[in-house]
Amino acid sequence: MPAAVPYATQLMNETVQKTPTTVKPRASRQRAAREAAATPGADRVRINDPDRTMANILQVATAEFADKGLAGARIDEIAALTSTSKRMIYYYFGSKEGLYVAVLEEAYRRIRSIESELHLEDLPPEQALRTLVGFTVDYQLANPDFIRLVMNENMHRGEFISRSTTIQQLNIPVIHAVRDVYERGVASGVFRPDVDPVDLHMSISALCFFNVANQHTFGAIFKRSLDTPAATAQRRESIIEMIVRFLRP
Repeated sequence: MPAAVPYATQLMNETVQKTPTTVKPRASRQRAAREAAATPGADRVRINDPDRTMANILQVATAEFADKGLAGARIDEIAALTSTSKRMIYYYFGSKEGLYVAVLEEAYRRIRSIESELHLEDLPPEQALRTLVGFTVDYQLANPDFIRLVMNENMHRGEFISRSTTIQQLNIPVIHAVRDVYERGVASGVFRPDVDPVDLHMSISALCFFNVANQHTFGAIFKRSLDTPAATAQRRESIIEMIVRFLRP
């Protein structure tokens, strides 16, 4: 089996933008940016494209927070890398914590948006499940910053995710998708009828998460290279098979 699903890989190149609930609404932030750019004495960087500017800030901030955590990341560094200023970043996001929550929201928004393009409802239940699990493996391997952000937020005991109703709402569709695939499988007799969809989603996430979160320590302890194409393909197939066989009657 190939190491990646071409369609999922293509989808992973897409970027989806939306406003975090803990900072100014998107329209307000766009308006604020235009006003700031037009105000005498405002930042030297003119904001002719607020969406693009905010996307750039979120992209750079994602790498900073993933690499250094909330405490270690510096707004000055993010401002320098985006050719803007602390003043403009605070104008958009309100505070360092507001930017951090916006980064978390964008990270979840992106994966959930791409998942919705898999069209699982058009596939037979087992094929749909294999597609979803394979996509999750591929996405997390290709986006280690997402894993690091989640790990960092767990160190905060979910404090900032708990502040965001947006993230909670973003994760509702994936549970609906898992439930739909599972219930169709039960109805057709290919899946056993005693599994909770949220527990199933957690099991998928756990197996895929470990691939990224523990690959270096596991590789060092057991002297195995986990990032070669062959190892990646083998592990991907193992995860898919474990989930499918777990659900079989």
